[in-house]
Parts: sequence; structure tokens; C-alpha cells
Amino acid sequence: MICSKIEQRINLKFLVKLNKTATESFRMLTEVYGEECMSRARVFEWHKRFCEGREDVEDDDRSGRPCTSKTDENVQKVEEIVRNDRRLSIRMIAEMVHIDKETVRQILHDNLNMTKVCAKVVPRLLTPDQKENRKRICAEILEQIEANPNFLENVITCDETWIFQYDPETKRQSMHWKTPSSPRLKKARQSKSKFKAMLIVFFDIKGVLLEEWVPDGATVNQHYYKQVLETLRERVRRKRPQLWENGFILHQDNAPSHSALSVKQFLAEKSITVLEHPPYSPDLAPCDFFLFPKVKSELKGTRFESVTEVKKKTTELLRQLKEDDLQHCFDQWKTRMQRCVDAEGEYIEGERS
Repeated sequence: MICSKIEQRINLKFLVKLNKTATESFRMLTEVYGEECMSRARVFEWHKRFCEGREDVEDDDRSGRPCTSKTDENVQKVEEIVRNDRRLSIRMIAEMVHIDKETVRQILHDNLNMTKVCAKVVPRLLTPDQKENRKRICAEILEQIEANPNFLENVITCDETWIFQYDPETKRQSMHWKTPSSPRLKKARQSKSKFKAMLIVFFDIKGVLLEEWVPDGATVNQHYYKQVLETLRERVRRKRPQLWENGFILHQDNAPSHSALSVKQFLAEKSITVLEHPPYSPDLAPCDFFLFPKVKSELKGTRFESVTEVKKKTTELLRQLKEDDLQHCFDQWKTRMQRCVDAEGEYIEGERS
């Protein structure tokens, strides 16, 4: 492999002297070496080096080379520069400190324990008032849990989501092992789903109480939602007689159909207590951080032929959920609320294991 790598660089150097472009050179090397050919990025990198006058085809000697520029003073300089502007590239930092890029990389990774990541996507940039509201609501719920350890056993939570005819695998799900000679699996870009269905789910700490598929063309408005709540009450009466007698607590988000005046009046007439939920907070909604991701991850990569198939498979997955799964979900919910309080209302990352 090493000989092949050096051999390819020699041939690439020859192609440069023939005034071949990087693209032409990569195509020719691919025709000769096939799967053993250097990557496109490496070919372009060495093509540039040879164009700039490099003659040596060997790797730069790095192992055991003393790094005289990795001093405490340079470490401090790099740290100050990065903290002032965290978007700077390694090359830009190296030019500002007047040291080589490899040393800057070592300082960032080894000395400062820094890695470059993308900005986290959040539902909304929260205002101070919204953060305070999130913190307040979480703190109040935690106080109720502390006063009554069985509080969450009385809570039924719900939400709606779209289930698509086809949802491609995530990058992590599509990862696979390959040898140099085996072909790389291919995955097409996401195309528009031919059809989709809206699902409404209600569940508590013991299991799924109701899954309601919204009819095609229907809108989840206040009138439709009240009908669903009527169905939920009947389901609670049959499946959770103790909750029916003692009264259950409904947890829902702030969707217009949930917060409509007629819905509030209906809930008040039926003596159903509503657990407050802070706006723009999917990280604190069990459906969003647990149930829907768990179900949809199983559906990814499957292309369904009909809405009936989509509904059937989704329902099967919901019924496969065990009580331990939902117990873990509610424990995770409690943990997330505590972490939200500790973070002064900021959005929180996924649960730490």
C-alpha cells in the first residue's frame, strides 16, 4: 500500500509536468488504480504541491520532531484569539500567532481540549423572559413531584406528528464497514414523500392510551381536538379506572387547537387538570424527546406502498413499547426539567447516559 501511494504521487508529479489539471489527473489515476486510488482530496492536495514546485514525494517527517513553537506563551495566545472569535480557522490562527498549522491544531486539541462543531439548531432563540418562564414551570412541576412522588403517574401527555411514506436513514444509520475492494453503498437524496398521515398519541407512564389517525384532508382544530379528548376520556375510563376515579392530569403543548377557549372550557367542565407547558420547549415534551424519535427511527429507510401500511407499522411499534420504556421516558422528563432549572431556562442537550 505504501509503495502504491508513493508510486501514485510519482505518476501525479509526471502528470503535473504534462500540464494536466487536478481533475484530469484524478480521473487517470482512478482508471489505473481503481479502488486503491488516492482520494480526490489527497490527489488535489498533492497536485497543488507539485504545481507549487515540490519535488519530494515522501510524507513530511513528523514523528519525533520536536515542536519548539508549542510554548506556554503560544498556548495562551491561541486561547485568547479563539475566545475572541471562535469561528477562525486553524490557518488563520497560525498566521496570527506566526506558527505552523500542525502546532495550532495540537494546541487546540491537546492543550485547550477544543473541537470545532456546528452551531446547535434550536427551535427558537429564547428571550430572557422565555427562559425564566421555562425555569419557573419546571421548578413548579418538580415541587409537585417532591410533594407527591406519584405525581407523574397521574399525567397523560400527548402531541401530534406527521408520519411519512418514506423517510431516509440518518447518516449514522447508513454507516457500514467496507474493504478497499467492496463497493460503497449508495443512498439517494430525500425526495418528496408521496403521502403522509398525521398521528395523535396520548400515553402515560404505563403505556399508550390512544393513537388517533387524522382523516386525510381533516384539520386538527378545536372542534376536532374536542372529539379526540372525548375518545380519550372513554379510553381512560376503560383502561385506567383508578385514573378515571381520581382524575388525571393532561399535559399538552401550546398548539392553537390545544389552547382554544372552547377546549379550555371543555377541560374545565370535565374537571381535567392541565399541566402547564412552556412555549417553544420540545426538549421538555415527552413525545418530542422520546416517543416520536423512537418510533420514527424504526421507520427510516422503509418505503411504504400505502397509507394503510404506514399506519399498520406505526401502530405495531407503539404497541411494542414496554412499561419500562415509558418509565424511563418519565424519569428522563424529570431529569430534563431539573437540568432546565439548573441551566437557568436554557435549552438542554440530550440526556446524558
